[in-house]
Amino acid sequence: MSVISHIKQNQERLVALRRDIHAHPETAFEEQRTSALVVEVLSAAGIEVHRGLAGTGVVGVLRSGTSDRAIGLRADMDALPIHEQNPFPHRSHFDGKMHACGHDGHTAMLLGAAEYLAATGNFDGTVYFIFQPAEEGEGGARVMIEDGLFQRFSMQAVFGMHNWPGVPAGQFAVMPGPVMASADQFDIVIKGHGAHAAMPHQGADPVAAGSALVQALQTIVSRTLDPLDAAVLSVTRFNAGEAYNVIPDHATLGGTVRAFRPEVQDHVEAAMERICGGIAAGFGVQVALDYRRGYPATINSVAEAEICRNIATGLVGKEAVRTDLRPSMGAEDFSFMLLEKPGCYVWIGNGMGEGGCMLHNPHYDFNDEVLVLGASYWARLTEHLLAAG
Repeated sequence: MSVISHIKQNQERLVALRRDIHAHPETAFEEQRTSALVVEVLSAAGIEVHRGLAGTGVVGVLRSGTSDRAIGLRADMDALPIHEQNPFPHRSHFDGKMHACGHDGHTAMLLGAAEYLAATGNFDGTVYFIFQPAEEGEGGARVMIEDGLFQRFSMQAVFGMHNWPGVPAGQFAVMPGPVMASADQFDIVIKGHGAHAAMPHQGADPVAAGSALVQALQTIVSRTLDPLDAAVLSVTRFNAGEAYNVIPDHATLGGTVRAFRPEVQDHVEAAMERICGGIAAGFGVQVALDYRRGYPATINSVAEAEICRNIATGLVGKEAVRTDLRPSMGAEDFSFMLLEKPGCYVWIGNGMGEGGCMLHNPHYDFNDEVLVLGASYWARLTEHLLAAG
């Protein structure tokens, strides 16, 4: 492994910084302390700082040389509403909030790269360090864009990175094309006619209709999509009734749809509307579908993915750069940035995840051993894309 010695010498400080962020988690759009810490580190390094995009977002601007080339490097800052169950000293100080997805590590790695690049200036152009709030379900990337991220900070490409448990530390995964799925949500309200449970013929049972609907919805993926078009439709909520002897007058269902192509999302939504109408007619009830588009699929540009693969190879060797991993059905709001600019979202190995230490798990912790490697990746990517001459 060929990490940057300058960053390696700063490892203890990066670990301390990461653990401080871990101990003080802040959820979506509440990252006041974290953003203040980011500003403090960037300012101390002599980096121009801009605050306020998406409320708590921070953009650091570092220029070197005379080139008008510019790139963006993005890290997310927010935590999750999870009660941490780790015993170590840097566990969350705030009950019900936890860095269970490694955004503390993402922030620390980008800060480490920013300090190194500010100290060395070994590039020609402008690098924007984008510290984003509210990745976890609230679309902070979209809000930063709406607040003028790419208008105020003109860049040719943008790059992201996420730690990945299950991939050994010291490895990267870099794939062109889709790497993370879209994430849509839906709610369905079924209005029937309540009745005594002993006299069901006097009502229109929304529970029976809802049960049939759950089963019918599963045929969308299994029987109406091309088998080569990946999608997941999961009903995750089904609420109805309050008493044992009463057929309720309504039921509510909810869930999520994941896919890699907008055409698949369109197909699933239209099929859901059709099936809801059929269930309504068949059971004599009213069925209303509320389908909401969420994060789009995260799709890497081919050229940028190749560049990132080469950078990772230079750091860890060809055998340690995975290009064969399947895309994840998880979602990521960096996808909004990739709709605006070419770029690439890579995974950095966080270790094998022993003991349940996987993402969004109350026992998760970011692997401090990869902080220097991640920061070195950001630095080498910048020095390559903005190489002098």
